[in-house]
This record gives sequence, C-alpha cells and structure tokens, in this order.
Amino acid sequence: MEQPYSYRRRPLVEPDWRRLPGWAGVSAQEWSSAQWQRAHCVKTVRQLHDVMGDLLTEGFYVDLERDQAERATMSMLLPPQMLSTMVPAVDGPMPSAGAAYTRAFYADPVRRYMLPVFSDRRSDWPSHPYATRDSLHEHDMWAVEGLTHRYPTKVLAELVSTCPQYCGHCTRMDLVGTSTPQVAKLRFGLKPVDRQTGILDYLRRTPQVRDVVVSGGDVANLPWHSLEAFLMRLLEIDSIRDVRLATKALMGMPQHWLSPDVVEGVGRVATVARERGVNLAIHTHINSVLSVTPAVAAAAKAMLDAGVGAVRNQGVLLAGVNDSPEALLDLCFALQDEAMIQPYYFYMCDMIPFSEHWRVSLAHAQHLQHAIMGYLPGFATPRVVCDVPFVGKRWVHQVDSYDRELGISSWRKNYRTSLEADDGDALTRDHVYYDPIHTLPETGQRWWQEHADAAALVTPAPLAHLHPIGA
Repeated sequence: MEQPYSYRRRPLVEPDWRRLPGWAGVSAQEWSSAQWQRAHCVKTVRQLHDVMGDLLTEGFYVDLERDQAERATMSMLLPPQMLSTMVPAVDGPMPSAGAAYTRAFYADPVRRYMLPVFSDRRSDWPSHPYATRDSLHEHDMWAVEGLTHRYPTKVLAELVSTCPQYCGHCTRMDLVGTSTPQVAKLRFGLKPVDRQTGILDYLRRTPQVRDVVVSGGDVANLPWHSLEAFLMRLLEIDSIRDVRLATKALMGMPQHWLSPDVVEGVGRVATVARERGVNLAIHTHINSVLSVTPAVAAAAKAMLDAGVGAVRNQGVLLAGVNDSPEALLDLCFALQDEAMIQPYYFYMCDMIPFSEHWRVSLAHAQHLQHAIMGYLPGFATPRVVCDVPFVGKRWVHQVDSYDRELGISSWRKNYRTSLEADDGDALTRDHVYYDPIHTLPETGQRWWQEHADAAALVTPAPLAHLHPIGA
C-alpha cells in the first residue's frame, strides 16, 4: 500500500574524514580523541580553507566572511566531527571539487544552520521587527545569576557560557559564545564556584522546584570533575526529582561523552541518582539525519549503559534543514531505531535577530505535527512546540487565535513566571507570537511594510540598539 512516507531502516555510516584535504592524514586514534577534536575545531575562514582546500570555490569563503562581519550572531566554532557530516558522500561518490562540491555544500542541511553565509540570509526581512537578543527573557528571569526560574516547578541552570560548537540559530546568543561584530555578548559576573553555590542555595530554599535542566552553553565544556561535584551536591537536595543534562556535544563531539573518565563519572552520578530516586537524563540537540552517525549512537549507548535513564532529542524546526515530513521522520527513525535516542521536541526557531531565513510559520509547524503522526510509536513521536515569550512551551495546536494574513498568533498561559508574581492579569492576557513576514500572503506583507520601521529593516543596526517596533 502506498503511503505518504515509506519507512525503511538505514544503517548508520560514519563519513570518512580523510576525504577532506586538511584531514587526509588523520588517524582513527586521533579522530576518536576528544582532546584532538577540541584542538582542531574550525574557528576562522582561514582554518576552514585549510581543511576544505580547493573543494570549495573562493566565492563561498567570501560569502562566509561577509556573514561573519555583518550578520552572524554566533562566532564560528565547528568540531571536526560535525564538519565531517557535511556532504558526507556515504550514499555515492563525493561531488567533484569546485562548483559541484560547492553547490552540494551550500545545500547541505547541517551546513545551513551550523555555518551560515550571507547569501542564506533574507535581504527583505533579515530580522523580524520584534526580534530581540534574549527573545525568551531568560536573563530577566534569573532568580540568581545563571538560574532561570521560568516555570513553577522547573529551572534552567546555566553553568557555563560556552559550547564545543556554536549553532547559528542559538536562542541564547545574548550570552553564549564570544562576541561578534553584531553582538557584544553578556558575561557572568560571579566566579563559577560562587555561581554554583548561589544556584544550589536557591534550590534548597525553594522546594517547589523539582526539575533542574543543567545547561549553559553546553555542559560538555565544563571540566568533568567540576560538573560531577555540582551534580552530587544537587542530588543532595530532597526536593529535586529530575535532573537533565543538556549537551549538543553528544552529537557535535561524541568523543567527549565516550571518554573513559566521563563515562565512569556519569556512572557514579547515575548510581547516586538511582539510589535517591532521581530521574537522570541527557538531552541533546540533533536537527538532521546526517548528524546521526555510529559515533553518536555509541555515545548515547555509553550513557545508557552508565546508568542514565534516557537520552532524548530536542531539535529545532529550521527551513532548509528539516522542514518537511520526510526530513523529520527520517531523523526520528534514525534516532529511535539506530541510536536509542528518543525524539522528544521540535521547537520552532526563536525570534532572535537575523533568523528569518530559518523560521517557519505556525501554520507550517502545525502541518508538520499532523504529517508525522501515526508513523512513530506514541512515546517516540516528538511534539512540535512554539516557545512563546512570557508563556513558555506550547504545542503548536494550543494556539488561542491565529491571524494567518498578518501572521500574528495569540496564546494564553496557566502559570505565572517569576516576573509576574503580582500581576493579576497574567493568566488572562493574550501573548503574541509572529510568523516570518515573507511567509505571509501579499496583503499581510504589505501591512508589515507599512507599519514596520523601514529604516531599521533596510540597514540593520547593531543588535545592542535593535528594539521592537512600536504598537
């Protein structure tokens, strides 16, 4: 029987990194070393050229350099493992160098969100008029430095402001990573030990919090002894029932999570968590099936064998990366069948500056949720969610009202954030979210052209001065 989507198992294949000129002589032992991976991350256009050589045309490097100078909200940081998954050439011969390879590289889904170039960005609406640096107001909801208390029973602990890799669409671009010409990053003021102590003290005196997401940044960038010490102190707090470690590095640098000292340390933490009845999980961030390789599967299995209760994936819906039912289902089946990673969430891309070429409309997100239902097991069917400012995660069909012509959706909430303790109208007020303007019908696009600040859109100001348009 013909179906809209045809399921078939696809064995995972590790791309051969030696196909790239700069890594032609790298041994398997070197490649499997987390230390080697960190030391050989690509951080500049020059370093990318050293790895890729003449595979790419000079025009690509110029395109990338312009984006870094004029649009990028995240600096370039690509582990070798991740760069190797771009144009992997595992299903056929590698495209020839020059124009053919460059075309394939431009089209690659991992490249599109990890290595954005200027020509990717929209020229009409590079940023939505309501885009902001901290679009979810996480910094505004810090209970103490680095601890976002946004939900009644859940908190986000940001222990570090760096990652082993930087995603172009990072929702925490306000804090994470090194500054770019467009974004002067915020910085923690406290020493790490003082920040961790403050977080733990707050959790001890706030017993209604039961769930802690330990993140940053990426916890893989913390020295393991420091992370383990924090987790052991966290597990001593009786009210904590769930601990989730957030790390894209499970995919971007699986070598870290396969390191013997890390595996052994996770085992010690998992043993204590189990003894105290605490659910310990790892949440990772994989957006394309090309990123699911044998090394990623091995890292996930190592964590499960060490005693972690679950490894789950929280992806982001990104145009040109995974915005079709086929792309989402291919990714989910690879995660579930081959890597023992549970598909969990797909977030709509947040409204940060210069992200309009990635964002999809609410209507398209609703279509994707409908299209993937019924193929995966229920427990492995990801929920497509919109993270609405001041509201939080909402399934895309929970929208209260939706004006598709103007791309304005209204949402209601059922709890107060830490900013609304004395706000009697918090639970009845409409909170809005906006579709990308280029996805609207012509009448809607014309309305926004007439009402938006045209000067700011034609010549985007530095992000420190980018403010929402007036009512």
